[in-house]
Amino acid sequence: MTSPTKAEDSGSAAVLDPELPATAEVAKGEKQPEGRSPGQLMWQRFKRDRTGVVSACVVIFFFAVAALAPVIAKVYGKNPYTLYAQEPEYPFLLDDFAMPTGSFGGMSGEFWFGVEPKLGRDVFTMLLYGMRTSLYMAVVVTVLCVVTGVLIGMISGFFGGRVDYWVGRVTDFFLAFPQQLFFIAFMPVVTAMFVSPEDETPTYLRAVAIILVMWFLGWMGLARLVRSSVLSLAEREFVEAAKVSGASPWRIVRKEILPNIVTPILVQATYILPSTILSIAFLSYIGVGFVEPTPDWGRMFAIGTDVYEQDPMFLLFPGAALVIFVLAFNLLGDSVRDAFDPKTGR
Repeated sequence: MTSPTKAEDSGSAAVLDPELPATAEVAKGEKQPEGRSPGQLMWQRFKRDRTGVVSACVVIFFFAVAALAPVIAKVYGKNPYTLYAQEPEYPFLLDDFAMPTGSFGGMSGEFWFGVEPKLGRDVFTMLLYGMRTSLYMAVVVTVLCVVTGVLIGMISGFFGGRVDYWVGRVTDFFLAFPQQLFFIAFMPVVTAMFVSPEDETPTYLRAVAIILVMWFLGWMGLARLVRSSVLSLAEREFVEAAKVSGASPWRIVRKEILPNIVTPILVQATYILPSTILSIAFLSYIGVGFVEPTPDWGRMFAIGTDVYEQDPMFLLFPGAALVIFVLAFNLLGDSVRDAFDPKTGR
């Protein structure tokens, strides 16, 4: 038999000895493939979803416009509070029936989206500030509901036993409340607790009351979802191993359980926020939310329903904005869910 050549010896040694760093590719300066974290993999999947990317851009646009509403209004030269029909420089904004003159609700170079019937306020700035009111309120309510739901669901699912039983009964009790009827009945009670019936309720107090009422009845669905997820994880091997190793309950929850339920929490939060916006608009629409002169989407709908036969354009812009935002946020939630869990991909 012939003895192996020197090149063959070095080649076989490189294969058999994993500690030898020299390979042909590395010698040429090429980089070895790097591992990706779950977050990087999620981001890669999300970027490939065109629907999710477009929806995210729409949502970011709405939040940017809401944050910059005062700046945009200043550049535009109007505000949502001035009755421009009573200003001397705009003598012909409304006709004899208090309806906007001109076509499409009074749209012009001065008033891009027209003017409000009867009062002559600028619709464009009303829409901007109404968006600002609704989005800011919805974000606060969503954060409170998510934090409360996660804490209560974690406690119920992790400790189990009597704790789970009583927390579950309290959750069932709150779920039994008819939310819409409770909003209508309880909002005046909350405001009357702090303001005399003869006095006008301040806007900030109405905002606080809306937040408290919606928080009071908005955390139960997420709490039940978190509880079921924690119960399914509590018996897994890695959680049992953490318990055997002597890890504290707080460390087990923070390191082992919470990272594994981020996906359902995040997806549920993307559904809570648009639902909250619709609820806030509903409260203002029926007169128990924001009132004059606070700009709000629900108030714009209430005004528009009174004049839609004479001025249908007034409902067009708030209706389109609300539909586009809610649809985009729901699609974004679906895309985020698919990015975290590709098995549910559409």
